This record gives sequence, C-alpha cells and structure tokens, in this order.
Amino acid sequence: MLTDYINAAMDNARYEILEDSSYYGEINGMDGVYANADTLEKCRKQLQEVLEGWIILGLRLDHDFPEISGICLIPESEAA
Repeated sequence: MLTDYINAAMDNARYEILEDSSYYGEINGMDGVYANADTLEKCRKQLQEVLEGWIILGLRLDHDFPEISGICLIPESEAA
C-alpha cells in the first residue's frame, strides 16, 4: 500500500526548468513536498525522499493524507 501510494504521488509530480537551469519538482496537494536540483534525475530522487519524510512525519502526527489516483493512505489508528 505504501509503495503504491508513493508511486502514484510521484506519477503526479510536476517538474519545470528554472531560469538558472536547475529543476524544480512538486506534487500538487501535498504542501511542503518540493525539490530543487541541478538535474532532473536528482530532482526526482530528492522529491521522493521529501515525500517519504512527509509521509513519515504525517503518520507520526496522525495527519490525514490526500487520496491519489484512487489510493488512500490511512494512519493505522484510523484503520482499526
């Protein structure tokens, strides 16, 4: 479930090239999940790392997560 959620989020990532030729990536609907790097691959990798940290923090704080491509990530306390 977690891998499917991360993959779905990454499939919805949006990237752009900035004026300084670096790459910026973000995932809409996930506040604070963004990355900036000098190559697209580094940006993508960094974005996934940020997403994983965002999920871990959200789970620890019992946050709600947006549904992505029909996939829900529900904190364990709510699933019981």
